[in-house]
Amino acid sequence: MQEIWESVKTWFLSLGETYGVDPIIFGSIYVGAIPFFTLSVAWIVRNYRKDKPIMIPVLCAGFFFVSAYLYLFIVGENIPWWVYVLLGAMIAYGAWSTYQSTKTKALKAKEEKDDD
Repeated sequence: MQEIWESVKTWFLSLGETYGVDPIIFGSIYVGAIPFFTLSVAWIVRNYRKDKPIMIPVLCAGFFFVSAYLYLFIVGENIPWWVYVLLGAMIAYGAWSTYQSTKTKALKAKEEKDDD
């Protein structure tokens, strides 16, 4: 089992060398952005509930959602075209899913506010 783990680890780290991206930095950005993305979504819901503008929280949520991929696009070298297509599809689906979820939460929060 140890040999398999070492092989996977070696392969994963070699991807960074091949494409000019540090996997540790990519992973840190990816995981580190999660709480900020969550806070941005809460900010959207709160502003929507209070009838305040939601443009800034939406932009923040969008930035944190794609931050790790921005790092990949800016720093990466020789990345195959299909990676861009796959990441574009993942980002589009994630944005749509987040929009649907946030809209549901915001409408529910607004209904609760109106009931008070």
